[in-house]
Amino acid sequence: MGEGVRIDKWLWAVRIFKSRSLATDFCKHGRILIGDEAVKPSRNIHIGDIIVVRKPPLILTYQVTGLIAKRGSATLAAENVINLTPQEELDRAHQAHESAFYVRDRGTGRPTKKDRRNLNKMDI
Repeated sequence: MGEGVRIDKWLWAVRIFKSRSLATDFCKHGRILIGDEAVKPSRNIHIGDIIVVRKPPLILTYQVTGLIAKRGSATLAAENVINLTPQEELDRAHQAHESAFYVRDRGTGRPTKKDRRNLNKMDI
C-alpha cells in the first residue's frame, strides 16, 4: 500500500465516520481538507498527511500514521490516526452539546406536537 489509500475509505476505516457513504458526502461537499484544499473522495492519502474535517460546529484535525482501507478493531483504528484537534475546540463542542440539551421531567411522557414545534424553534 505504498501508493496510498482513498480518503473516504480511510476516514471510514479509522472510525471518523460511521459509514463510507457519509465520508464520501463530506468530501463531495468540501468539508474534508488537506493542506487548505478541499479533496475529492478518490484522493489518495499518505502517511504524514494532515486532514481537517469540518463537522459543524467542530473543526477536527487528524494526522495519518498508517494506511488502512478496511474497517477493523478500534485499537487498530487508533494506531493509524493521531487526533490533533485543540482541546479548546473539543471543550467548545462539549459546551454546545450541553446547552442544546432539552431536559424533560421524568414521567411527563412524550412531547406533544406543540412541544416539538417549540423545540424546533429553539434549534434555529
